[in-house]
Amino acid sequence: MHIHILGIGGTFMGGLAALAREAGHRVTGCDANVYPPMSDQLRALGIDLIEGWSPGQLDLAPDVFVVGNVVKRGTPLFEAVLDAGARYTSGPQWLADHVLQGRHVLAVAGTHGKTTTTSMLAWILDQAGLVPGFLIGGVPQNFGVSARLGQGRHFVIEADEYDTALFDKRSKFVHYRPRTAILNNLEHDHADIFADLAAIETQFHHLVRTVPSTGRLVVNARDDALQRVLQRGCWSEVQRFGARREEPGVLRARGEPHAFDVLRGAMRIGRVDWSLLGEHNQLNALAAIAAAEHVGVTPDAAARALGSFANVKRRLELRGEVHGVRVYDDFAHHPTAMRLTLEGLRRKLEQAAPTPGQAGPRVLAVFEPRSNTMKLGTMKAQLPWALEPAARSFCLQGDYGWSARDALVPMGDAAVVAETVDDLVGAIVREARAGDHVVCMSNGSFGGLHDKLLAALAAAAA
Repeated sequence: MHIHILGIGGTFMGGLAALAREAGHRVTGCDANVYPPMSDQLRALGIDLIEGWSPGQLDLAPDVFVVGNVVKRGTPLFEAVLDAGARYTSGPQWLADHVLQGRHVLAVAGTHGKTTTTSMLAWILDQAGLVPGFLIGGVPQNFGVSARLGQGRHFVIEADEYDTALFDKRSKFVHYRPRTAILNNLEHDHADIFADLAAIETQFHHLVRTVPSTGRLVVNARDDALQRVLQRGCWSEVQRFGARREEPGVLRARGEPHAFDVLRGAMRIGRVDWSLLGEHNQLNALAAIAAAEHVGVTPDAAARALGSFANVKRRLELRGEVHGVRVYDDFAHHPTAMRLTLEGLRRKLEQAAPTPGQAGPRVLAVFEPRSNTMKLGTMKAQLPWALEPAARSFCLQGDYGWSARDALVPMGDAAVVAETVDDLVGAIVREARAGDHVVCMSNGSFGGLHDKLLAALAAAAA
């Protein structure tokens, strides 16, 4: 089969392209902007990429056009597909029909931590010898690719609640029919398509309805929104995790995020020693351990496997160090994710301080409000709270329709807003000093900020 993917540069569609290629299909695709790591992965697979949406691509005459949710009405190629009466489908539907059918699907849903938790779960199953397939919205460093078919019956997938396509407004995850589903957390996000939290809860309830009675729901015990989702109806076994105190049957952690025991009730069932930071990753680990148990991996074996988990690219990924200033790349873009990332790093630095109670090295936050939700300004009032763990914060003012300067007024001199990436780099270089940890947060390429910053730091000290 020849498939031509519209929107191939997205993490989901790029992963789908890799799976289709591995399955022996001919794959081509187009997008308006393809950047690393997905562009590198696609080219390494030998997949032909076309820049833009030219209607002439209809002449490729594929068996089916697979349409990503980035495509809107008025997109020239899609208009040509409609006019020609050509066959088309959505990415999630193609995946369900050609990859997931007949497999034990383990789906990871939630506002935060989907990519990391999916990667953890895939690694646990891999280390247990199950050789799972997976599709992840990022590139796990343990695997080096975002997707593979696998050799067993298990398939691990990042289950996004965003809509499927312009002609199918259901959440992507309703197509996946999981037997094991992680519900990691739930907040209002994707304000461009969901009016409020209640609307997202409805979509999560639709996912719950697709899990069979012999399946397992792995649910964050701390999250009130998820408890409301389950109260609307639940037909499967539920394994809760994340309790702050002992509760019968509930998984919890005891210890620091980088080294902790896994408990079920009062019983110790495993121990995780690893390099990841933050309580949020501790919770992600508990979720992955509980999901892996449903397919026969003991919690002790799962916890040991996480000891060699190397995280995902663009999750507090160190991009370089110049004269004692460390520069990180992170995908955080929702205020809660931003705060969790910054808190986790600051906590580690404080614990590493030579004198207990002494302040550790500074954390500098750099971000652009690039997600659709942030561009709308829906969560701009949460930004001062999100950035609070940082000593100084730097924001790129884009064409958002709202003023970042006004939103950050409560932070006073602790926040700097710049109109261009180059201006932002200059402001950071003037502030940074040896020992600082600079965390650059964006769900895009950030205009090459990381490399520009490293180069400017080197030039400033020359």
